[in-house]
Amino acid sequence: MSRLDDTLALVAISSVSRNEAELASHIEKLLSTNPALEVTRIADNVVARTTGPLPERVLIAGHIDTVPGEASEAKIVGDVLHGVGSCDMKGSVAVMLELAMSSKPRSTEITWVFYTKEEIARSESGLHEVLAANPDLLKADVAILGEPSDGGIEAGCQGSLRVEIELRGARAHTARPFTGRNAVHRAGEVISKIAAFTPREVSIDGATYVEQMQVVAVNGGISPNVVPDNSSLTVNHRFAPDRNTDQALAAIKQLLGSSIEDGDTIQIIDAAPSAVPSLTNPRLESLVSLTGVPVRGKLGWTDVATFAELGIPATNFGAGDPLLAHRSDEFVTLQELDEYARVLDQWLSN
Repeated sequence: MSRLDDTLALVAISSVSRNEAELASHIEKLLSTNPALEVTRIADNVVARTTGPLPERVLIAGHIDTVPGEASEAKIVGDVLHGVGSCDMKGSVAVMLELAMSSKPRSTEITWVFYTKEEIARSESGLHEVLAANPDLLKADVAILGEPSDGGIEAGCQGSLRVEIELRGARAHTARPFTGRNAVHRAGEVISKIAAFTPREVSIDGATYVEQMQVVAVNGGISPNVVPDNSSLTVNHRFAPDRNTDQALAAIKQLLGSSIEDGDTIQIIDAAPSAVPSLTNPRLESLVSLTGVPVRGKLGWTDVATFAELGIPATNFGAGDPLLAHRSDEFVTLQELDEYARVLDQWLSN
């Protein structure tokens, strides 16, 4: 069997967020056949650790959940696997499992983490379930996230801020709108300002991050013959690692300016911190050299930020094109899997 076949076996098991139990059982059963690993399952998260005498520990993590999609439609065409989760990130997970089962001597102790619910709110992440149950399982000197990165290093990550903006108006009859104020029409001004947002570019330690801001939901209106007195917008802002959540919120407010009036509200729904590159770490420096690919900044949020909060230098390194993540035509190639396996295997052996 090729690595495409191994990945297809994972993709064929549906594991949309909150429904990862079947895949977790498959992974747990496989890893438990390796006597060199101490395997722990917490909810539907699986952690496998070597427990030898080596002084350094590397942690390699991958999420096993996917966005919604039809797992049964996955297929291999030539040297390409098409299917939901193939790129994000079951291709990397398949390589992780292969290397975890290998008896090849390693230069470091290794913790393999297969966790759930990464694709939804950060508060639900399986990493937090593991931390709450047994934080010692996530202790390490350095960590890798197998997020798709074209086989190169995507350093650090952007923060993510999701806010709900509520705009007030005055209710009136639609035949006499001049007696009220349309809150949905007010939302148009806010949407226009966000649509015209100029992305801010920030370079940190050679990695460039490009900020983004998008309206992702709009609500308003109570009846076809009533001028609405309330509307709401949900906005997602991806901010560079030189800013924290408070500074990102301030940037939204500054952009909207006078469009937000007394009585309007801006409320944080979900927030995830950014993480700066950690490439001065010798282990991660050696990984950069092995890839032979220029470092890029991660244009999105990943659990690199979670490990940064734990004081563990971490970076993103995985198989597949990150631009294909969450797309209906998602795919990963055999060449990408082979190269990822080559570099990761060599890095763990050096």
